[in-house]
Amino acid sequence: MSDIVDQINDIHRKVGSRTVPEGEAHTVLLQRTYDAAVEDVWEACTDPERVSRWLLPVSGDLKLGGHYQLEGNAGGEILRCDPPELLKVSWLFGEDPDFSEVEVRLTAQGEEQTVFELEHVAVVPQEIWDQFGPGAVGIGWDLTALGLGLHLRRGPTGDLAAWRESDEAREFMTRSSEAWGAAYEASGAPSDVVEAAVRGTTGFYVPPRPDGA
Repeated sequence: MSDIVDQINDIHRKVGSRTVPEGEAHTVLLQRTYDAAVEDVWEACTDPERVSRWLLPVSGDLKLGGHYQLEGNAGGEILRCDPPELLKVSWLFGEDPDFSEVEVRLTAQGEEQTVFELEHVAVVPQEIWDQFGPGAVGIGWDLTALGLGLHLRRGPTGDLAAWRESDEAREFMTRSSEAWGAAYEASGAPSDVVEAAVRGTTGFYVPPRPDGA
């Protein structure tokens, strides 16, 4: 098994719920420790040039109260910015999105380690949650945590979009889907509901190849 696939086990995952003004929201939380100083992790998550190296190009008025846009992905407002410990943004797609916010929390452990926590809180249509469960966003956040880790190690991140078609990436996403299923079941979801969600999520992210491989 490759080092990249092994990193699935570096993440702690938790699934929950929360009431927000817009309704009942689902929450996914991932936690991982990086071998990097908290200031370095903060800069990697907030400096536009560095973000583009491991996530996506980002544009906008990148300050508290400003708006950002990730190329071809989410955008929103910067709701809190407390360097080097907390960043909170709305995380929205489309013209009329549901409530969705992401909060990143960093905690220094000594001088050379940082605990990274990312919590995504979103009001999700029930039929979507029933079909995919937490893995619908959880796999994407696992991939995000992987890219950040490679960047912090000063290793080459390469073309992550192309990498996602590789056997290694398919194995990573399959294991990620299963890990989010385990977190979903730990939250109290029935096993048959979890199994269906894992099948749906894995099938979406890792569809069968045309050649059957």
